[in-house]
Parts: sequence; structure tokens; C-alpha cells
Amino acid sequence: MIRVLLAEDMHLIRGALAALIALEADMHVAGEVATGEAAVALAIEVRPEVVVLDIQMPGRLDGLDAARELRERAPECGLLMLTSAGNPDLLRRALAIGARGFMVKDAPPVRLAEAIRRVAAGETVVDPDLAAAAIAGRPNPLSPREAEVLRRAGEGADLAEIAAEFFLSKGTVRNYLGAIVTKLAARNRLDAVRIAVEKGWI
Repeated sequence: MIRVLLAEDMHLIRGALAALIALEADMHVAGEVATGEAAVALAIEVRPEVVVLDIQMPGRLDGLDAARELRERAPECGLLMLTSAGNPDLLRRALAIGARGFMVKDAPPVRLAEAIRRVAAGETVVDPDLAAAAIAGRPNPLSPREAEVLRRAGEGADLAEIAAEFFLSKGTVRNYLGAIVTKLAARNRLDAVRIAVEKGWI
């Protein structure tokens, strides 16, 4: 019996996933959570074969952060990432962390159930359309620090706040943002945030 932990902040979607799994004779839901932090804590406790993680969840840990922590603290759990946006860069980031599966939420139910089985068996499962887009798509041009700075700017932090958070001078933060705008061929910082969010780079 494959034990599956569901981590999805939208109750309706989580309920639908649980109902789908309940129809499968060889798997059952070992737990349901709504945040990345709760997913890590419960996975460590119940040790499911597969953790199904929404890639974007509220709280300190989003799906990718939770996946990264799970690889360190519960490496035996297979990670299957779900996303509502078929973004090639998110796919690359998830696979780099160690996720074994990546599916879009509107995939047919039979495909999702099969993905859970294959991830539990140690295989890698990627939505075929996403895989093709990832091969052809442009990689993230931002460095990790640039992505962090732009993410905070997108959340409304000003230069002083970003500088204090990353132990930088305001001039350095300004230089980072200028370089980011150039790299993304954006009109301004706001446009850079929009581009990076749409591409899944932040």
C-alpha cells in the first residue's frame, strides 16, 4: 500500500486529490496539510512513500522550499510536485532539488495516479509537454542573490529593507536591481518582477 501525503493549500483541490487516491486500491492518504512547514513535519512523522506537493503554498516554506528540506530530512520520501502553471523553469528547479515527479494540476486523474505509483517505485515522472518546453525554454538568467533581491522588491520591500535583510548597502541593492532589469530586458523594476514571476524565476 502506497502511503501518500498531500500538501495543497486549496481545500477544494486537496479534497479532490484525496478522493481520487481513495479510489485506488493500492494507495491511501496518510495525511493532508496546507503549508510547506506542515508537510515537512508530518512527512518526518509518518514517512509516506510519496509526498504530493503544490509548488506554490503560503507560509515560510513554499513547495520548492519544502521539497528541499524534505530531501535533507526525509530523503526516502518520493516527491511529486504539482503546479497550476506549466512552467519549464519551475520544472528544472524542482528536478534539481531532487523531486522525482512534476505534473500540472489539470492532468487526467489516471495520469496522476500512475505518477504516484511510479514515483513510489523510484522512477522519475514528468508531464511530457512540460519536458519538451523545458528542453527548449530559456534558463533562469538571474543569480540566486538577484532572484532573492527581486522577490523582496516584488513583495514591496524598499531599498533600505532589502539592504538590511541581505547585509548589503543600498547602492549595491540598486545595482542588483539595475542589472536585473537589463538581464530581463524589462522596462523597469515592476516589469522585471512581472517577467520573473511569469517565468517562474522568483
